Amino acid sequence: MTDAAGLAALAAGHLDLITAPFTLPRSRILVFRSEDGDGVRVHTSEYEKPLDECRLLDGVTVTDAAGQVLPVSDVLPWRIAFGSSPAWVAGPSTSSGTQTGPPTLTFDGPAALSIAGPEGTRVELRHPDGRIETLPLTPAGIRLRLGAGRTAVTEDGDHAAALAACEAQWLEWFAKCPRVRTDLQPMTAFCWWVLGANIVELPSLGDARAVVPSKIGYVGLWQWDAYFIAVGLRHGDPELAREQLDIAFRFAGADGQLPDVVHEQGILASSDDLPESDRATLRRAGSQIADPSQPVPLTKPPLAAWALRRVLEVEDAPDWARWQLDRVIRSQDWWFAASDLDGDGMPEYGHPYSSGLDDSPVFDGPIPTAAPDLGSYLVCQDREIAGLLARYEPDADATRFVTRAQRTQELLLRMWDATSSRFIAFGAGEQIRSDTVLGLLPLRTGTLPDDVRDALRTALDDPERYALAWGLPTVAASDPDFSPERMWRGPIWINTSALVAEGLEASGFADRARELREQTVRLVVHGGGPHEYYNPHTGLKAGRATTAFGWSAALFIDLAVRLTEPDPHS
Repeated sequence: MTDAAGLAALAAGHLDLITAPFTLPRSRILVFRSEDGDGVRVHTSEYEKPLDECRLLDGVTVTDAAGQVLPVSDVLPWRIAFGSSPAWVAGPSTSSGTQTGPPTLTFDGPAALSIAGPEGTRVELRHPDGRIETLPLTPAGIRLRLGAGRTAVTEDGDHAAALAACEAQWLEWFAKCPRVRTDLQPMTAFCWWVLGANIVELPSLGDARAVVPSKIGYVGLWQWDAYFIAVGLRHGDPELAREQLDIAFRFAGADGQLPDVVHEQGILASSDDLPESDRATLRRAGSQIADPSQPVPLTKPPLAAWALRRVLEVEDAPDWARWQLDRVIRSQDWWFAASDLDGDGMPEYGHPYSSGLDDSPVFDGPIPTAAPDLGSYLVCQDREIAGLLARYEPDADATRFVTRAQRTQELLLRMWDATSSRFIAFGAGEQIRSDTVLGLLPLRTGTLPDDVRDALRTALDDPERYALAWGLPTVAASDPDFSPERMWRGPIWINTSALVAEGLEASGFADRARELREQTVRLVVHGGGPHEYYNPHTGLKAGRATTAFGWSAALFIDLAVRLTEPDPHS
């Protein structure tokens, strides 16, 4: 089952049209199972708009010649089949199956659907404005085109050609899917589908392909997400992985700051780009350090060099690497020049959004926030830059990056509280004693003093704090702010688990790192897919978490590939 068709079949087992909609790479159309279960509904995918505001068709219901509803019976990445008559057993999915097989729905390019069925079958289309169209189906099909003003326009179709083209597009994508350990291959195939399904075009960037976190509510390229997504994509499509970094780096400000989000209407790089209500909230949360009347930069943690190195590990691109490395260096310099708001040498988060963990209890206190995760990211990024310069610009002097990394680590260690044996964050100079995953990320430096390193390992092995049954919570279970369901306040996230596993390995705990990686992929399989975050007690999707989430899918793939390779430490 490791050819393209077999991998597509493995992915199809998860296409329930509820947590995983029917869609196509580059398309903004999403098809879900209708709430009454009799058919499907169709939405568009738009930046910062909920599905209820993006209705294209409230219902698409197929009936047979007797007027009986034909429910969804089977889903493949390239088509939905309706009805379960014995005469309509699966059969070919190409044109030879469209005349005598069941009614099917497919894509006809990114901006249209095609539906067809045997003579006598009909389709009812319920429009958001209340109109109901009932149309006869034929083997040639009806084309449902996305028109102006979010309307569905019916046209004559060529269903056989549309179905064949859609199938070919998906099989081409699955041909690139990484081959991994047998027990991890079905979920890897589904995660690869998620990455393909989440490809969109951003009109402001021409034909650039952004792999968004989700077509359900996250239709843009978030800087941090792009890094994690690129790390997973590199195993099957390194060109597309590089494209994610190119988009993330392309809109750096004159001072080097990278924006938080690149989206179809522009970028989000400052509090001035937020709605007025958000800006007012930010002003109310101002501190004696940050001037609340001034715009606050919005970005994401500095993992750019890490992502750049990992993408280049799979397929080298020296000229491209040198071009991007210059942008990474400028963004790293920006942190020290513009985000060290109290001038002590250690940059701070000027806004919770810039941390990526914006709902963490660490940000319940005043802002700006000096946090141990940011310090460790900066240490690692300066070292990564030095390594990339040695590889791509051997004549360049990397001394300042090595020296700055050493200085930043010294400042990071000042956040260590020996009494509680953990790193402490500071909000506007005040201690923030929440016990969170941010305090574990300094393990990534690999150069912590032995007593600090060992204390963090002890915390990870403590069932009262971080050693929960299904994985690593984002807030210690013993912390009063712990919540198993609330975003960043207890649930398990795949990205923080993967980063802490890197830290364990870098700090000399290779076996424990592998245990955490195995536990993380087991969580995704148990939870039924790459969700945004998971309840650490049940191992299932948290109630408000997004499904088919980009970085969870990408990092599952990366972990699966790594766990399939021979263990270099054994």
